[in-house]
Amino acid sequence: MRFAFSRSLFCAKIALMESGIHVSIAAEKLGEFLGIPITNTLVTSWIVIGLLVALAFLVRGRLAMIPGRLQTLLEEAFTFVYDYVAETLESREMARRFFPLLMTIFLFIFVGNMLHFIPGIGSLEYMHEPLLRAPNTDLTVPLVLAIISFFVIEITGIAAIGIWKYGSKFIQNPLRNPMGFAIGIIELIGELVRVVSLSFRLFGNILAGEVIIAVAIFFAPFLAPVPLMLFEIFVGFLQAAIFALLTLFFIKLAIEEPYGEEAH
Repeated sequence: MRFAFSRSLFCAKIALMESGIHVSIAAEKLGEFLGIPITNTLVTSWIVIGLLVALAFLVRGRLAMIPGRLQTLLEEAFTFVYDYVAETLESREMARRFFPLLMTIFLFIFVGNMLHFIPGIGSLEYMHEPLLRAPNTDLTVPLVLAIISFFVIEITGIAAIGIWKYGSKFIQNPLRNPMGFAIGIIELIGELVRVVSLSFRLFGNILAGEVIIAVAIFFAPFLAPVPLMLFEIFVGFLQAAIFALLTLFFIKLAIEEPYGEEAH
């Protein structure tokens, strides 16, 4: 049995047994549109976006002044998350601004992670290539999400405390404060490395889950996959929550006044 996930981005493959499992990193290319490559992860990403938009209109159309059990449950869940965001940012106004972004990031990652567990999804093919693939198993998708998060964090910090104060977190006069200059450079490097850490954490965990499930199906197709899939559902939820929470915490750090000054 052979499970081919994609061509390798770095020409790297994990091969178990001579004719066994081949796992590669990049998404398969299904075609082109105006010179833009169309991959199976891109197709899946648009399906996820379509599902979320349809769900939003469906929920909005069924909202009632006297909520039922399901609406009450959803309202309680969203209220809990909203209150947590407001408490973390110490401002309900800031929470109103960033709650939609954080929930969109969470839902996109979570639904994308869950989509490939639907029976029959993995068997769909187009031109002898898998038609659909979990978006976050392609490094491009987590990287784009990390870049969006990065720019939101930086722009928010500049807008909240001003460009000069925000810049002083990273760049100080080395003659007057050599220690502060060194710490600022370290923090600047850490700020840039966030793009790598956010994207690779999500990508690595989701891709690793795909590999583990493929190995389990290869060696024990009737026993191992079910508990592993349940575990991967939990991991998919956890990784979506971690990405959104890290974005929230980095926004909190960005809007704080530099080094010992009065909080904004």
